[in-house]
Amino acid sequence: MDRKARERIVYAAVWLACLAPLLWLAWRGYAGELGANPIEAVIRKLGVWGLRLLLVGLAISPAARILRQPRLIRFRRTVGLFAFSYILLHLSTYIGVDQFFDWAAIGKDILKRPYITIGMAAFLLLTPLAATSFNGAVRRLGPKRWRRLHQLIYLIVPMGVVHYYLLVKADHRPPLIYGGIVAALLGWRLWAARKSA
Repeated sequence: MDRKARERIVYAAVWLACLAPLLWLAWRGYAGELGANPIEAVIRKLGVWGLRLLLVGLAISPAARILRQPRLIRFRRTVGLFAFSYILLHLSTYIGVDQFFDWAAIGKDILKRPYITIGMAAFLLLTPLAATSFNGAVRRLGPKRWRRLHQLIYLIVPMGVVHYYLLVKADHRPPLIYGGIVAALLGWRLWAARKSA
């Protein structure tokens, strides 16, 4: 098997891994296995998978350096765009299915509920990153400005964890675990930056 064929297989595996949660969620919805409040379950699961994929995207650079596999970096864009897609579906389901496009009620929710305020702010910050995740955007912005813009991810991911933590009413262990992972990944980046300075 030549190199291009292997790369296609690896890319297909990454796409399938990123799509699998959505396919599984769709199957569970079709089978009626989403519990008493399926809309809330869909919104929650889409958001959690968006956060998980953001964490995976954040972990790719350290993994590439630690494992000495720089080619892993090429998957960061794909994972990041899938993360944005899940978060967009999370928000769209809340707006269109849960709130039926009641913009007044949505506005009140944003102002009244801190977890929605933080989640909406994180989404607004994430949108330009998704919109500029293409080679043409790097050329138009210039590499330096593009990198500076994409450093917003170091703020967005912690905001996503806080959004999840405030949303959860009972078991706070999952968001706390994600928070620990974020702290470790950001700590590694600080350590690596000081080491290379």
